[in-house]
Amino acid sequence: MPANASPDGENVGFTNQTIREVAHISIGGHQLRVRLSNVYGKGPVRVGTAHVALHTQGSTIDPRSDRVLRFNGETAVVIPAGAFVLSDAVPMDVAPLADLSISLYLPDASGPLTWHQLATQTTYISLPGDVAAATDIPGAATSSSVYLLAGIEVIAPEATGAVVALGDSITDGYGSTPDAARRWPDYLSRRLAGSSKHAAMAVLNAGISGNRLLHDVIGPEALARFDRDVLAQPGVTHIIVLEGINDIGLPGYLQRPAEAVSSDDLISALDELIERAHSRGLRIYGATLTPFEQSGEPYYSAEGEAKRQALNTWIRTRAPFDAVIDFDRVLRDPEHPTHLSPAFDCGDHLHPNDAGYEAMAASIDLGLLQTAARR
Repeated sequence: MPANASPDGENVGFTNQTIREVAHISIGGHQLRVRLSNVYGKGPVRVGTAHVALHTQGSTIDPRSDRVLRFNGETAVVIPAGAFVLSDAVPMDVAPLADLSISLYLPDASGPLTWHQLATQTTYISLPGDVAAATDIPGAATSSSVYLLAGIEVIAPEATGAVVALGDSITDGYGSTPDAARRWPDYLSRRLAGSSKHAAMAVLNAGISGNRLLHDVIGPEALARFDRDVLAQPGVTHIIVLEGINDIGLPGYLQRPAEAVSSDDLISALDELIERAHSRGLRIYGATLTPFEQSGEPYYSAEGEAKRQALNTWIRTRAPFDAVIDFDRVLRDPEHPTHLSPAFDCGDHLHPNDAGYEAMAASIDLGLLQTAARR
């Protein structure tokens, strides 16, 4: 998901360079199109050439699979500030769970680009020149962020649905192995792809590290981005929401006491998301917040833990979600329920490791994700 613009102090954009980005898709098909976003850009961005291909390793693609992306028939496109563009559909056979490389040549000074900072995937940035069609990009610099790329759409049968995972860094995959697609939505994709009853269900990862329900920090608050990042996704039929731990922990961590919220505030925000999903005929599932005591102060506090417990109790017993996904029960240490299980801890006592993300996905009843008619 687009989160904000790359900071001027870290990256002022690219000039006469090619960016090669790798994306792990869920469902397969025979045609696809690519969405590019300049929603947070300060000015128009010109893409001189764009290609899509099957990724092999590093910055290398399978040259037999390389396709030129066109936009209204043209190979170049200008993305206005605040806007996005969608490529024309391109014939391309892609298997479920494939890794695709999207290569974008930026001929002009781009300025700070709309990005997703924590990609958990390596992006390759070329020396000067258009190498979007090259099999490899020797001498490329690397980044752990994604620029401009906001989505890949596979043309799918009408019966295909999509579940959107709305969340923060735990959905974004912080702490998982880079370049390995081991976020919990990735593991859920594998389970769905391996099930004959549920293979026609895409998984869309709408996680943004640092995201909150009620205040902006990295990316707009979930209430503000829900329509764009969830309801506007093509084919969406189901939603899983895992948000709120940063609303509890970040005001202390960032020393912003004015942004402190109560459990009732969080309940009201989730109620709003439920109402908006149900008004569109979508099923929405609430996930319990996972343990964080050992993450330490000032992110953790006894008061914050009381808020987490109150919110989880509401999710489990009174919330009008269509179902509950109890990630807290899955990840907590049975002997110390306010701690992450050591077997599932990436080391910071807040985010799961690969095994934890896999356990989260394994806990989801696939029967909740039966393909339904599209909205």
